[in-house]
Amino acid sequence: MIHEVSGDILLTRAQTIAHGIAPNDHFDQGLALALREKWPAMAKDFRHFASQTHPKPGEIWFWGGFGVRIFCLLTQDGELTPGAKPGRGTTWNVNHCLRRLQQEVEKGEITSLAIPRLSTGVGGLPWADVEPLIKSHLGVLKIPIFVYSHYQPGVQANEFGLPIA
Repeated sequence: MIHEVSGDILLTRAQTIAHGIAPNDHFDQGLALALREKWPAMAKDFRHFASQTHPKPGEIWFWGGFGVRIFCLLTQDGELTPGAKPGRGTTWNVNHCLRRLQQEVEKGEITSLAIPRLSTGVGGLPWADVEPLIKSHLGVLKIPIFVYSHYQPGVQANEFGLPIA
């Protein structure tokens, strides 16, 4: 079931966070930057992964450590030249990432998920294009999904059904 919440996704009580990035992302903007600051090993591990596998838009990458699980969804196009900013998000990439995320959650190991308004910040997509994709792929899942629709720094969202920490 999908619940729209307001708060700081870094304070989520959900078991897993999913967010959008680009291939070869530098984790220097938006939520990716906040995640890198909180878990620097994640960004380092992603850079190693990206240098070894050259991931493509539409793929996903999973990282777990320090009591957290994070799915990095490659919703944006990659940079066109070394050192350039990542490209914009596309609905094609978002759709493929969400389909893969749905498949991962259906394996049964994920019990709850927090996700921002995917690819609408740095990715530049309109929420009206992304929201139906989230509902289509994640709305069928049997776990609580918390869509962080409004960022409130330092505020823990009311995540219905999850134990209060």
